[in-house]
Amino acid sequence: MDQLTVKRRVVIPVRAGDVTAEFISFNGDETGKEHIAISFDGTSEQKNEVPLVRLHSECLTGDVFGSGRCDCGEQLDEAIDRINEEGGYILYLRQEGRGIGLYAKLEAYALQDQGYDTYEANEMLHLPDDGRDFGIAARMLKALGVNKVRLLTNNPDKAAQLTENEIDVSELVPTAVHVNQHNRQYLEAKARRKQHTLKFD
Repeated sequence: MDQLTVKRRVVIPVRAGDVTAEFISFNGDETGKEHIAISFDGTSEQKNEVPLVRLHSECLTGDVFGSGRCDCGEQLDEAIDRINEEGGYILYLRQEGRGIGLYAKLEAYALQDQGYDTYEANEMLHLPDDGRDFGIAARMLKALGVNKVRLLTNNPDKAAQLTENEIDVSELVPTAVHVNQHNRQYLEAKARRKQHTLKFD
């Protein structure tokens, strides 16, 4: 498997110009997916030497349209706030619907409306309950010269896959629990089935 290399770095103001971030593209991904790294210098005077990193899988419904059925949009907003302050990277991975794609995710939502949980719905469609590959994130980090991270996540599988791919995860930094009446069952399934570190009131 070839190493990734940085293709282009472009500074983009986000949040109506309140935050400045550097968007980074890559060469060498044999899948052809356009994963992106977003770099933040950090605003805090007491920045940690080890960058804070969030692996964020694309979620059109949550990230763009604010869907209440997941917590993806809230997690992305939280990551921007925290990493802009502390310095680090968001790796925005084009792995919609835990890797099954947007249309299949909508089919899974229809099954969830019938009472299946988020993982059971994928299984009913003969799809993996989580088809994401976080090895690509490790390759992106190496291309950026980053070999040690503080990982912003509640998902132990992300840390495990980075470690398997020779990235030193020095600390797991939990995200907040963004629960509402529409996503509670989804979050409870993540905690029950995949050991996400979520605490509910």
